[in-house]
Parts: sequence; C-alpha cells; structure tokens
Amino acid sequence: MKLKAFKAAFPYTLPILTGFLFLGFAYGIYMNANGFSFVYPMLTSLLVYGGSLEFVTVEMLLSPFAPMQVLIMTLLIQARHIFYGISMLERYKGMGWKKYYLIFGMCDESFSINYTAKIPEDVDKGWFMFFVTLLNQFYWCISATLGCLLGSVLNFNTKGVSFVMTAMFVVIFLEQWLKEEHHIVSLIGIVASVICLIIFGSNSFMIPTMAVIAITLTLSKRRMESLEVQK
Repeated sequence: MKLKAFKAAFPYTLPILTGFLFLGFAYGIYMNANGFSFVYPMLTSLLVYGGSLEFVTVEMLLSPFAPMQVLIMTLLIQARHIFYGISMLERYKGMGWKKYYLIFGMCDESFSINYTAKIPEDVDKGWFMFFVTLLNQFYWCISATLGCLLGSVLNFNTKGVSFVMTAMFVVIFLEQWLKEEHHIVSLIGIVASVICLIIFGSNSFMIPTMAVIAITLTLSKRRMESLEVQK
C-alpha cells in the first residue's frame, strides 16, 4: 500500500524537484554568503519550511532581536496558508497521525498537487498526499543544505546572490499579473508598496505595506467578487 502510493506520488513531484533544486541551491548559497553554516539552512528547511519566508529569515537572523516584528512579518507572509488549510480540512479527515505532518508540511506546491491530483482508486489517498508532501520537503531540504555546503567549498564571488529573492518575487508577481483578467489586486500591491516606501522608508515599509494590502483587499472584496461575476 505504501509502496504503491509512493510510486503514484513520485511522478507528480518531479517538476517540483527541478524548481526546488535551483531555488534551494540559491538559498543555501545565500545563507553561506551571509556567514551561516550548512546547519542553518538544513534546520530552517526542516522546521520552518516556508519558502519565501526562509529567504526573509536570513535578514531576520542578522537584524536586532525584534520578536514582535518577526511574528507579524511571518503571519503576513504566510497568511495564504490559512486559506489553503481551510480548503484541505475535508481531505485530511480520517488521516490519523499523517494529518499533523500534512498540515505542517503544506507548501504551495504540495497543496497544488494534493488538491488537484487524480489519485488512482487503488491508491491510498492519505499515503499519496503524505509522500507528495514528504518528497517536496526532502527536495527543498537537500538542495538548501547542499547549496550551503557548495558555497563553502567553491571559491566564487557571491556578491549579488541575495537578488535571487527579489527575482523570485518578481517572477511570482509577473505570473500572477498574466493570469489576472482584472489587475486590481496587483495594482493595490504596487500602490500600497510605493506609498508605504515613501512614508516609512526602505527599512520599515514591509509590515505597513502588508497590513495596508490586507485591509484594502478585505474592504474591496465585494467589488472584486462583482468583477468575477461579470467575466
């Protein structure tokens, strides 16, 4: 039963492997360039496993101790997982102990596969989703750890490697822009970012920006729903 579920899950995770190898290596090298040993990306990949949050964590670890700011930033960056989790509650019923790992290990990619995959009838759904989640985290953890080790062994100029995080967010934004028929959400993000950058400065604008975006989207929810109905 477990082997059959593993064999069914593995092909679904191969595209994730290719993406995670690049991003994980970049994250590991980024950690090494900032003076961290391979233990740090290995542990954050195992315990935090937050993708974009892990890139931000590098700056958090290098910044003065500010637990409340870290908490708020973490909640705002990962808030989308609340909606992922709600949509998966029904699917996780009856999973036993696997449910707790599925909740912890749910990332964008694992959610996408587990929510949309057509699982064969003779394959246990719980084990299928478990292996999808486990394999994706394994890919990320291994690539991040190896990236940091590679960065410590190879002697090359790592100046500018931190731009990978900026590049990743730019690509995510462009993909979202291309998928949208109405660009209200993206424009809200751009305008809020510019205004908060001007008011609060480059070192303190992130949290106010996320808060303004969240409030604005909540207040404009009905307007966006009406646009969806008109499509």
